[in-house]
Amino acid sequence: MQKKERTLVIIKPDGIQRGLVGEIIQRLERTGLKFVAFKMFIPTEEQCWAHYNKDDAWFEKKGQNTIKNLEALGSPIEKPAVEYGKDIVRALVKFMTSGPVVGMVIEGNQAVGIVKKITGGTEPLTSDVGTIRGDLTVDSYDLAVGDNRAVRNLIHCSDEPQEAQREIALWFTEKEIIRYNLFNEAVLYDVNFDGVLE
Repeated sequence: MQKKERTLVIIKPDGIQRGLVGEIIQRLERTGLKFVAFKMFIPTEEQCWAHYNKDDAWFEKKGQNTIKNLEALGSPIEKPAVEYGKDIVRALVKFMTSGPVVGMVIEGNQAVGIVKKITGGTEPLTSDVGTIRGDLTVDSYDLAVGDNRAVRNLIHCSDEPQEAQREIALWFTEKEIIRYNLFNEAVLYDVNFDGVLE
């Protein structure tokens, strides 16, 4: 049974600066999934906070982890756990608003899982060989924390279908998403290929 879905991909500022847009798109395109929307833009802080969509429980949990790490290093604890948690998103927002990004919507059978697999784990250092993050960057959580910044991992992709729907609606209007058929969809989805827009 086919599971046709959409997912969001954003090539982050480091991907643009390093000239990896073509390489990243090529790797995604080879899957046979369909690109239905593209645009280049500079995100706003408001868009980024809405995109990351974290609550106080998440901030508290992540902040407690930071406090444990600081205690292990013998460093002073200077603020509540929630604020350390918010610092994580603040660093991401600063990074994402630092320059242009390329956003895209990709559609097809199990698009979320396929794109997530090709993208690789969040930390480039531990991401698998053969993935975008594993092959194309050498950053790590330790380096990022040491520099007081977000990890530079080239690309964002949605983690699950419901999240993809929410994220796509933040960055794209329905009018920006183009509906058309690819030849391989006639095989995958048992539809007639007429080569025209739906």
